[in-house]
Amino acid sequence: MHSASSRRDGAALDALNFFLADVRDGLGPYLAIYLLAEHHWDAAQIGLVMTLAGLAALVAQTPAGALIDGTQRKRGTVIIAALLVTASCLALPWTAAFTWVAITQSLSAVAASVFAPAIAALSLGIVGPRAFTRRTGRNEGFNHAGNAVAALLAGALALWLGPTAVFYLMAFMALASVAATWAIDPRTIDHQQARGLGGTPPAASAPALGVLLGNRPLLTLALCCALFHLANAAMLPLVSQKLALHDLALATPLTSACIIAAQLVMVPMAWLVGARADQWGRKPLLLAGFLILPLRGVLYTLSDDAAWLVAIQTLDGIGAGLFGALLPLMVKDLTQGSGHFNVALGAVTTVFGLGAALSAGLAGLMVHWGGYSAGFLTLAAVACVALLLLWVKMPETLPATDTSPPLARAR
Repeated sequence: MHSASSRRDGAALDALNFFLADVRDGLGPYLAIYLLAEHHWDAAQIGLVMTLAGLAALVAQTPAGALIDGTQRKRGTVIIAALLVTASCLALPWTAAFTWVAITQSLSAVAASVFAPAIAALSLGIVGPRAFTRRTGRNEGFNHAGNAVAALLAGALALWLGPTAVFYLMAFMALASVAATWAIDPRTIDHQQARGLGGTPPAASAPALGVLLGNRPLLTLALCCALFHLANAAMLPLVSQKLALHDLALATPLTSACIIAAQLVMVPMAWLVGARADQWGRKPLLLAGFLILPLRGVLYTLSDDAAWLVAIQTLDGIGAGLFGALLPLMVKDLTQGSGHFNVALGAVTTVFGLGAALSAGLAGLMVHWGGYSAGFLTLAAVACVALLLLWVKMPETLPATDTSPPLARAR
């Protein structure tokens, strides 16, 4: 690839990850604040609508990965999905009915399900497997920087215009991601390479179901990720609700402070993965990320002070920063040569999406029955199980050499 074209595509991928950051992760805690503050929903209702959106994303993830593996219109797929997210965001301030809120958030979650496999595929297709680790670290670094900037803007706009300003900001980010996607030169994308085939002809690839179900480390990784997200996904929304109950006017700005604090830590964590995961291995870094999660769950119960809650949220930057950068690398390691990298990534995302979808409902019920401390301690206990499983059952996935036999490590 010509160096000028390579630089343009690299800059476009940087911008795409930056602007998609807020769009990929959804409204999350901002939706919780909006529904609590503006429409007086209780924790159980908020948890249910977020669970429904998570389940919609869950159903869509594996088909989304298969779509990205099979299509050569990867840019167009990202653009259509971003436009659907934009429409869902702009519709939300106009309705408070449970049914319509659930529909808009579910539609947005389904559309957003293509972003993770699409970005991974575009990156692998453009830079190739040898440069994929560094590119993935860079992707996640820009993703977290985008989240930090978006959270800063959301906090400022919420003080000025109210909680609904967040929806318009997210719509703007989605439209900006469309422009970034359009800037990628489609001629530089190797679609065979993007699906993990390299030089192998499509007819030589194994059936996707066999690749997924016959790969024990991949299944173990998926289960670890599911437990991690069952423990993690509801923590920030619970913190947001505690902040809202303490001071409704400052809930959105303080939630933005929580997000910014974590995202600023995630940036160097992602760059660390890009720089060192090929030398240190994947598992030690992932264990460090999993170790932080139960610690956070316990620390949240020690004080209701806003400054304390924001400070503890910075620890999320270590866990989520390492996890986000390592996941596509480990899936690529375990599926290299299969031709099903993106469907495998989608399937793993489906499994951990189940954990994330159930997290809000589990936490909401525990808060309803025993208060916020019971909710946090329950999530911390789940995180301990995830850490133990990862430590005992998950092998290192880093290839011994760049030329190791395809799928040999997955048997």
